[in-house]
Amino acid sequence: MDKHHNELGSEKISKLIWKQSVPAMIGLFVLALYNVVDTIFLGHYVGTLAVAALAVSVPVHILVIALAQTIGIGASSITSRRLGAKDYETAGKALGTSFVLMAVIGVVAPAFGIFYLDEVLTLFGATDAIMPYAREYLSVLLFGAIFLLFVASSNNIIRSEGKAKFAMSVMLSSAVVNIILDPIFIVWLEMGVRGAAIATVISQIVAFVLVVYYFAAGKSGIRWKWNYLCLELKIVKEMFAIGISSFARQASGSFVAIVFNNLLAFYGGEVGIAAYGIVMRITMLFIMPMFGVLQGMLPVLGYNYGAKAYKRAHEVVSKSIKYSTYIATGAFVLLLVFAGYAVRAFTSDSELITVATRALRLAVLVLPLIGFQLVAAGVYQAVGKAKPAFLLSMLRQALLLIPAVIILSEIYGLDGIWLSFPVSDFVAGIITFFMLRRELRLIDRKV
Repeated sequence: MDKHHNELGSEKISKLIWKQSVPAMIGLFVLALYNVVDTIFLGHYVGTLAVAALAVSVPVHILVIALAQTIGIGASSITSRRLGAKDYETAGKALGTSFVLMAVIGVVAPAFGIFYLDEVLTLFGATDAIMPYAREYLSVLLFGAIFLLFVASSNNIIRSEGKAKFAMSVMLSSAVVNIILDPIFIVWLEMGVRGAAIATVISQIVAFVLVVYYFAAGKSGIRWKWNYLCLELKIVKEMFAIGISSFARQASGSFVAIVFNNLLAFYGGEVGIAAYGIVMRITMLFIMPMFGVLQGMLPVLGYNYGAKAYKRAHEVVSKSIKYSTYIATGAFVLLLVFAGYAVRAFTSDSELITVATRALRLAVLVLPLIGFQLVAAGVYQAVGKAKPAFLLSMLRQALLLIPAVIILSEIYGLDGIWLSFPVSDFVAGIITFFMLRRELRLIDRKV
């Protein structure tokens, strides 16, 4: 640990950022592959309505994941601090409390789905034509949610212990299984959307087994005891207090989907919703490397800022912005030039290809700014300023995007929905620029 800390404080900044970023990039990219692979197979072998069903169902699933991440981030913060203080009992109870909470949510989510699934899907924009596909897909995912919950939550704890490679291998193994099983269940067994959901659940069970092995085999710094399976109110409160901003950021994407899917159903019908699903999958793949740079920056910046090495801290921010902007600009050029080819990977429907290609080109018009936005929000997170970090994270996700899509769709129809992305990104970029410039000046004054 001392060696690790010495590296953070002395090693070349560019090397440090990439050393921390690459495993995160791989892990996040693999995570994005779940829905991408499902969408590709369903688009080619089932059709447009199946793709639209995923666009409606996935935001509901993300709400469940957001809960898991909330608990996982809270638990990882508590366990890492308690382990550092050699308070192994509290660290173990925090881990046990997170397991109990996951089990509760894993039971409640399917039960909720049984009674209110149609109402929830309707809220998220499912039309009469989409509903059977969405119901079939999401009902299976919800019943397998307990495995995803444990993995999503526990992986945060594993990373907090410095085992980023193991956490990455868990997600990689799961993704490989999903990729292998998708053609088996969707194509060969002709199970359609249900097959895609079953493949996803089985892949999550594989990840769950690996996580259980990690803790059961003593790989963790926490020595497991069965009496750690408890529900201590104090620990629960602390978990949610720490993780609530993460929940808000992730959940906001689901609430945005409610607005988008309902507007798309009105202006573009099922094809519009399906196009939105494809655009989200493609852009997600290209944005994940930027999130990787962000995750790589956080420990390096946090350590140097805490050590009062302000010159190095400024360099961390500058180079992280540069790297993420390079990635974002490269992604922008590729998507602009090869938009049609990217869309054709997901569907052979000529109408959907036309709509989704135009949507993709409009949606990414200011993509080079997104890398800058992500890093800027992370700067505030790293230096312990939670409120501005939360504000910047929410700007693009909801605060600007929802008003933009409502106003622009009223003026330009379907094109207005796609244009809401670059418009909100541009405004968010300007606000972010002035906020970050002020923060960097404050850091420079400390040099």
